[in-house]
Amino acid sequence: MATYDLTQRMIPYLDRHLALPLLAHVSELSIFPAKQLQEAQYELARRTNMVDYSVSLFEQLHPSDEVPEEFGSKRSNVETTNERLQKEAQVVLDVIENPEVAQALRQDKMQNLNYLREKHNLTHEEINALYHFGQFQYTYGNYSGAAQFLYHFLVLSTDPELNLSAQWGKLASDILSGDWQTAKDELDRLREAIDNRSTSLVPAASAGVGIDSASSTALAQLQGRTWYLHWSLFVYFNHPEGRHALLEVFLSPAYLNTIQTSCPWILRYLAAAAVISRKTATSGRIRHAVKEVVRVVQMENYQYHDPITDFLKMLFIDFDFEAAQKELGEAEKLIENDFFLQNFKDEFLDNARYFISEAYCRIHRQIDIADLSARLNLSRSEGEKWIVNLIRDTRMGADAKIDLSRNIIVIDKPHAPVYQSVIERTRGLSFRTQALGVAMQRRAMGEAVQRGGGGDRRPRGDRGDRGAADREREQQQEHLVPPAPAAVEVA
Repeated sequence: MATYDLTQRMIPYLDRHLALPLLAHVSELSIFPAKQLQEAQYELARRTNMVDYSVSLFEQLHPSDEVPEEFGSKRSNVETTNERLQKEAQVVLDVIENPEVAQALRQDKMQNLNYLREKHNLTHEEINALYHFGQFQYTYGNYSGAAQFLYHFLVLSTDPELNLSAQWGKLASDILSGDWQTAKDELDRLREAIDNRSTSLVPAASAGVGIDSASSTALAQLQGRTWYLHWSLFVYFNHPEGRHALLEVFLSPAYLNTIQTSCPWILRYLAAAAVISRKTATSGRIRHAVKEVVRVVQMENYQYHDPITDFLKMLFIDFDFEAAQKELGEAEKLIENDFFLQNFKDEFLDNARYFISEAYCRIHRQIDIADLSARLNLSRSEGEKWIVNLIRDTRMGADAKIDLSRNIIVIDKPHAPVYQSVIERTRGLSFRTQALGVAMQRRAMGEAVQRGGGGDRRPRGDRGDRGAADREREQQQEHLVPPAPAAVEVA
């Protein structure tokens, strides 16, 4: 399944520390040469301050070689720098952890800074020490410590650039610490910052790995949202309500446009979340997310597709059940190997089979159970149990009956009479026609008034009489025809 692996596409949009778990996962699948993966892991790790981890990767790559001396000097430098930064940060911590100071702090950051400067002689540079120490903690793998110091920094700092960088760093720290609720809260705050800011929105550490920062507001937001989409996958596929939040965010116009423009491969996770969320949907938007996703999949099929997106396309656009069955089998293998989706295989397959059954029953009145079981990639006995549970637990039970003598399902759904359908479709036609006529007449009258306004100027009394006559004529028309809806009038 190396063909559908997205690791190489996603790593340029991830921090080094976030990329390491993806490489570790891929190395367990044996879909790429082991030595190449070890070299990639080593190249990522050696540029961090995780000296011991880098040494272990070097020894795996070169078991017969001695460890370079540079690691020893780097270790001593890391220890020295850590002690220095810790002392600088401890000065601020000793102040803000004082109960009296904590009670005196307010929501207004400027007021807090003035208070700390006047009462405790804390300067901006000393407060920035929290940021530098948190960042250093992150570089050598102490993610929980990094999250703590960056949190204190964000509470006090008013520097917009450092605050944005600290938000990215705290999000990464929460992700790598496995604190998913805190990570989701931080993700929401970061999204607000991206949508409301016009400066460079990607992490400062990304300059050598990802896309360059841009001066244009639109391009800067596009970059920030692209990074956001990739980082958010860690949260959305680990938080209990993450799939619903993913659909809400990814289907919003700004982020959907980002997916279509910068990273169409994210459609895999959007499509998977739409399928997985069928049973647990809490809003109409989530319940009907599959329809929106199918529309996007159809538009973007020319630049990205995989078995998951092809499954939706074959089922809901082409109505090719044999092809959908084949793609579902391929999607099962893909999900087993995907870093983010591997824990959702059973949920995906169960909901995908429901969609197949629903679509198949919608266009057939008699269905052979054995044939439907084969289309669901189930054995005959498993298919019978699954179909019985489906009919019992869903709204199909009112229309579907099982004929055990012929081993078929009979769909007896009453169809509305043709004349009733015609009445329903044409019920509002007369009203809409009248409303459109009134709107056109009002627009014509408005244009006539505008043309007349630039000509001869009539006396005030004449203008008043003319306005009264116009109002009287409009009132008579409103008595005859209902007023047009606002949407029609604007159009």
